[in-house]
Amino acid sequence: MQTNQQSGVMPNSELFSNPFPYYAKMRGESPVFYDTEQQSWMVFRYEDVKRVFSDWQTFSSKIPHPPEQTNLTQSLNYTDPPKHQSLRSLVAKVFTARRVEELAPRMTQLTHELIDKVHGQERMDFMHDLAIPLPIIAIAEILGVPIEDRQDFKRWSDGVVLYDPSAPKAMADYFRHLLGQRRQNPGKDLISDLIAAHEAGETLTAQELVDFCMLLLIAGNETTTNLLGNAILCINEYPEAFERLKQEPQLLPLAIEEVLRYRSSVQGMERFTKVETQLAGQTIPAGQMVIVWMGSANRDETQFDRPDEFVVDRDPNPHLSFGNGIHFCLGAPLARLQGKIVLSAVLKRLPNLRIDPNVTLEFIPSTGVHGLKSLPVLL
Repeated sequence: MQTNQQSGVMPNSELFSNPFPYYAKMRGESPVFYDTEQQSWMVFRYEDVKRVFSDWQTFSSKIPHPPEQTNLTQSLNYTDPPKHQSLRSLVAKVFTARRVEELAPRMTQLTHELIDKVHGQERMDFMHDLAIPLPIIAIAEILGVPIEDRQDFKRWSDGVVLYDPSAPKAMADYFRHLLGQRRQNPGKDLISDLIAAHEAGETLTAQELVDFCMLLLIAGNETTTNLLGNAILCINEYPEAFERLKQEPQLLPLAIEEVLRYRSSVQGMERFTKVETQLAGQTIPAGQMVIVWMGSANRDETQFDRPDEFVVDRDPNPHLSFGNGIHFCLGAPLARLQGKIVLSAVLKRLPNLRIDPNVTLEFIPSTGVHGLKSLPVLL
């Protein structure tokens, strides 16, 4: 059994901003190893990561949690079939592709309103002025929650990402109160639709209802916010890609997939072994935590040509940023749509945008989520 003493782990701050050299080292030397510090098996190669995602019978999403933790334990992310299928099919009925598409005009309007506020200025903070507010407003409108509460949403979802134990409780209490209000006064929103399905006898408990709202809020703003900020990092690192997109905006969908591959918003996810299994020559006992590193899989040289380059028109691009198998991200169409709307507006309205060369960029202090706290840019 290999342990992290042999693995040459980088200092954490470097792992936040540039984990990719570490991933490459691990793919070559210890593609599956046991990290004694985190008491988890680490998985780095594309095929192994894909297998863990696909084989839910072996690698369960039902991760053990402390008995006192009740929130965020019953969501789609933390269930296996058959419960997962019943939850997902219910959510898919109300969170439809059509519902996402219908948001496009409103999100386009919001994007231009946010850009209007900074238009004519010499600089802006891309995260605080655009990438953070837009997804929060969008997800708040989908759920039907008051927009004046959006600062709380950001604080809570950041807290969940950074393992602040007070954040899930505050968010759950908020949604319990809101669900109570919506039962009395339903609206034309996702929460009202979920309550209607729940009351029509669909298999959704009160806690599952709360957990789904929490999951959508966290995933719906953290991942899209970081997709947008990471896109600016990519086009700043590869200015020729930015120029090409201005000339050929039809390449934008491919460019968004490449941002997702090259700088995945979510770098790693957890699973739990139900039975003993073999992976890359290692025996992993039952009852073990496993962390799959999508950020590493997406740079696997056996799967991608020029994996450490941002190739703006890469096609095909079978990245694993949205997972694989039964847990493929339900919110992927929403993230892609927001990415396309915002980056189209940037190409047209902020064609000279570039990162301020005089600032030191500060990354979110997490190895699981990859993105920036702020992003000062010159216009």
